[in-house]
Amino acid sequence: MHGSPAGAIRASSRPTRLVILGHPVAHSLSPVFQSAALRAAGLPIGYEREDVSPVALGGRLRTLAAEGAGGNITMPHKEAAAALITSRTPVAHRVGAVNTFWTEQGALVGHNTDVAGAAATIRALVGEDPSTLGDVSVVVFGAGGSAAAILVALADVGCRNVTVVARSVVRARALADRLAMTVRIVPVESLASVAGGAGLVINATPVGLHDDAFPMPVSLLPADCAAFDLVYRLGGTPWIAACRAAGRRAEDGLRMLVEQGAMAFEAWFDVPAPRAAMWHALNATPIIHAQR
Repeated sequence: MHGSPAGAIRASSRPTRLVILGHPVAHSLSPVFQSAALRAAGLPIGYEREDVSPVALGGRLRTLAAEGAGGNITMPHKEAAAALITSRTPVAHRVGAVNTFWTEQGALVGHNTDVAGAAATIRALVGEDPSTLGDVSVVVFGAGGSAAAILVALADVGCRNVTVVARSVVRARALADRLAMTVRIVPVESLASVAGGAGLVINATPVGLHDDAFPMPVSLLPADCAAFDLVYRLGGTPWIAACRAAGRRAEDGLRMLVEQGAMAFEAWFDVPAPRAAMWHALNATPIIHAQR
């Protein structure tokens, strides 16, 4: 690995091919925008979906390493991949999840760009100023692997006032301890009381992934509260649509998806990611929010 620019993590050699591993994986939008990025950058390489069962993941990763491949890893394999790939970047090691990988000297390197993608969305919603971010009261709903990336992203951008709402307080405490982070932890029954004082709420659960369920009622959120839903759909999730209709700044996980993909692209090839081509492939454009 080498860094360019300013300590950015980059592969020492370009992948021979790119894949995304998941189970299921047919719904993934990564091949859509990554293929567009590859064409825009003039890189003669493909990007393919591979549906890999959990029991087959280890063997598939070994085969990909032998091929000199790279790619992405999505649900439900991110944490398992972190355990299987022994060479991990510091951020992947900290989060305990790998969503991006490449091959160096016949062995896989595991990286995590979800953190940077989440940070980009957080800054878009509540601003770039670290001093302002430090004062924002953030409520994170969830305590799984997605919440780990969110908590690290919040720390990286300077958010210090963080409350985790979880169905399992024990699991949330274990997560905070593993990340060595100081956060307030409350049970899901206390969601209404903490959401009422939030400046930013983040859904880091699968609620709304397979249906139109809301992770929390929009009426719980203060008028100046922003909302971030890690679930993504083209056109936005129903919860985010309802938040916007109620006048809140709100985004689903689409910006996070594109940004994590762009940063993976830059790690693989050490060239600027063609973000405009990536967004265009999704028939979308990044939202510009008026900060309050």
